[in-house]
Amino acid sequence: MAKRTKTVTACPCGRGLDYAECCRPAHEGTAPVTAEALMRSRYSAFARDDVAYVLRTWHPHTRPATVEPDPGLRWVGLDVLESSGGGMVDAEGVVEFRAHYRDHGKPGDMLERSRFVRHDGQWVYWGPILTDGSLANI
Repeated sequence: MAKRTKTVTACPCGRGLDYAECCRPAHEGTAPVTAEALMRSRYSAFARDDVAYVLRTWHPHTRPATVEPDPGLRWVGLDVLESSGGGMVDAEGVVEFRAHYRDHGKPGDMLERSRFVRHDGQWVYWGPILTDGSLANI
């Protein structure tokens, strides 16, 4: 009898886990239990060009009509710098992260402090917190 081998694919979110055990359940409908877990799953969705998930996890008051992936842009790494609130009993949370990318082969990164809120009992992305402390997209 042939032995089956399991294909392991590292999750893009940087936690060091297999995608199937990390962000895939969120992408398939299991709601993340913390704001940071949602942020990581959204990063993974961007890295995998899963636009439907990105839009589904964006608050309806701030969500754009569409998100168009740039075919020359590849997300290649994530560093979570700080996370506050956003736990199982919180109503909102903030996650600061640095996302690394390659734009047509040229390396770059973006830094964002993101606000997450509960909507219909689940974490959703509200938008970035601007450098002056105000909220964007309100």
